[in-house]
Amino acid sequence: MMQTLTVGLQERSYPIHIGSGLLLDSGLLSPHIPGKRAAIVTNTTVAPLYLEKLQRTLAQTGVESLPIVLPDGEKYKTSETLNLIYDALLASRCERKTPLIALGGGVIGDMTGFAAATYLRGVPFIQIPTTLLSQVDSSVGGKTGINHPLGKNMIGAFYQPRLVLADIGTLDTLPDNELSAGLAEVIKYGLIRDLPFLEWLEQNMEKLLARDRDALQHAVLRSCENKAEVVAADERESGERALLNLGHTFGHAIETGMGYGVWLHGEAVAAGTVMAAELSSRLGWLSDKDVARVRALLQRAGLPVASPDLGMEKYLEYMGHDKKVEGGMLRFVLLRQLGKAELTGDVPRDLIEKTIAACTGKS
Repeated sequence: MMQTLTVGLQERSYPIHIGSGLLLDSGLLSPHIPGKRAAIVTNTTVAPLYLEKLQRTLAQTGVESLPIVLPDGEKYKTSETLNLIYDALLASRCERKTPLIALGGGVIGDMTGFAAATYLRGVPFIQIPTTLLSQVDSSVGGKTGINHPLGKNMIGAFYQPRLVLADIGTLDTLPDNELSAGLAEVIKYGLIRDLPFLEWLEQNMEKLLARDRDALQHAVLRSCENKAEVVAADERESGERALLNLGHTFGHAIETGMGYGVWLHGEAVAAGTVMAAELSSRLGWLSDKDVARVRALLQRAGLPVASPDLGMEKYLEYMGHDKKVEGGMLRFVLLRQLGKAELTGDVPRDLIEKTIAACTGKS
């Protein structure tokens, strides 16, 4: 059964529909397509699986679709690939009423959203996320952008979609490591603001890994409810929304240092979350038992809990490019307790270094 919730942003509010078989429901899409054309941006992995289905669904309502198929992978989240979207839109003379539909995971969603925000200074944007990570996180909230060699997601715009269509059925074709990567972001919501959800995840992790449809739909719904509440309160990340970045300061450093795409985003976030928990413990906020609990759940989800050894200076350099840096000071999302996160810049450098050393096996 489909479930719907709303991201409340006044005149820019939009629905998130969650359920199975939604990709075939033209009635969900048609109210958000103002004309008779739509551009579908996808990649070489997702296109053979779902592009034709989506095109048929659009055709049922008389909408002609322009497919734009990009190479697959985080390493292609660049200005060069972004230009491929602009090239196709311009060559086909797409107009302001031509929505861009992102069909894929977080990379496709982020790049398509940025293209929508900037093509003709803004065209309609629809998210159809096909990975667990994009369904629970990147498709909701309007963060769009591309990577730069010096930092992940440093170039972009806040641009909200008109609709998010999370079809749980697309998770059937997701590789196991991609499913686990998505669970890192699911676990995040429990750690930062929803202890009952964290406890539910501890009780139902095996069902999620077995791709139980009901369990997956509940996890997606609860994650989106948490994110929608945060985004509605702080759309442009001036305060509370930064808490959604638990593990990301360390995680983005891992992604940048290893080379984009070597570690999946969720894998890097998982290792980064262990580092954040370890640092929280060194500040006296979490007990050793709490840290072990975080580590155990991530391990059960099939995620890495040890971080790669980039070298101390590289970690500090890449973390220095983090979007949360303010006045030149590193700021971290840490856990005051399980189920309650806090953004702080009051962290002694020696504790940061000890945390990095401990989590990379250097101490």
